[in-house]
Amino acid sequence: MAVEGVKAVIGLMSGTSMDGIDAAIINTDGERVFGFGPAQTLVYDDGFRDRLRAVLGVDPDDSDESRAVAEELTLLHAEAVKRLLGDNDLKADAIDTIGFHGHTVIHKPDRGITRQIGDGALLARETGIPVVNDFRAADVAGGGQGAPLAPLYHAALARDLDKPLAVLNVGGVANVTWISPDGGLVAFDTGPGNALIDDWVRENGEGDMDTPMDTDGCLAHAGAVDEEALAELLDDPYFARPYPKSLDRGAFDPAPVKGLSLADGAATLTAFTAAAVEKAVPILPAPPNRWLVCGGGRHNPALMAALRGQLAAPVEPVEMAGWPGDALEAQAFGFLAVRSLKGLPLSLPSTTGVDKPTTGGVLHKPG
Repeated sequence: MAVEGVKAVIGLMSGTSMDGIDAAIINTDGERVFGFGPAQTLVYDDGFRDRLRAVLGVDPDDSDESRAVAEELTLLHAEAVKRLLGDNDLKADAIDTIGFHGHTVIHKPDRGITRQIGDGALLARETGIPVVNDFRAADVAGGGQGAPLAPLYHAALARDLDKPLAVLNVGGVANVTWISPDGGLVAFDTGPGNALIDDWVRENGEGDMDTPMDTDGCLAHAGAVDEEALAELLDDPYFARPYPKSLDRGAFDPAPVKGLSLADGAATLTAFTAAAVEKAVPILPAPPNRWLVCGGGRHNPALMAALRGQLAAPVEPVEMAGWPGDALEAQAFGFLAVRSLKGLPLSLPSTTGVDKPTTGGVLHKPG
């Protein structure tokens, strides 16, 4: 039986790891989650990934190349939507809204700048479904960091779980959502996620490697942590800053691992990601009694082992709570799209540092 106010929405996410587009359907009223629908990933080919990487840090208003990549990115998102619907025998009119994050190319909130490429109007025309995009701009305009934006979704999923609880998302950058027993939220980026490891393998791995990543943590397991390099990486002033705080993908200089072997570099950068999370614990309001890990990093056994070695509370993939980890961030932007349509906050002072609870997003209707 249908529940009044509940929407069937598609959330779309192209994350800082640049693996591809996650697309997921959920049923939600923007406050609670009533069901998970199907989800899938459209993987970027190497050529597009290289073109996307080339426009990181480039203002899309000043670059024909960036505008061309933005159009290509949007059309790939349309393809992801059509595949998700077609593979599950669904029609476009079964979906009320799409939440379209786009891809972040510039994130400098301390200078009042965050830019995501992707054309919401074009996506609405291509799919025939209303699209909400531009989720971060209003938060940054209100003095916020513009990130992370998934905490309200994490809180909705965790309504019935014991707290205090921490949800750790390890994508290209890692961020934490801390949820108090009364539902209060704190959130911030902890430090690097997979990006430094991926870049290290891409730049230093052998040419016949299938993917630019440490698959199953094999390199990190085979290598040894260089403690001197790790200490230098952890000396970054970011870790001493109070929250709210957020990071650009390229915020950390990996120079301390230059000259290490491929395996030792992977081991050291993996240890860096885990140690950065541990550095976040003292600035949380209270130690969490459980860590639930989402994002691609939870698939890396070496990283999960490093997190368990650094953190006092149990560290588990979000599947242990019944959440679909590969779809979670995409689902979050479907959830936020419904909140946007209802004028509900997407961010809070305690999650981004915005001056007051702030909604956001821009609606594009097809046609």
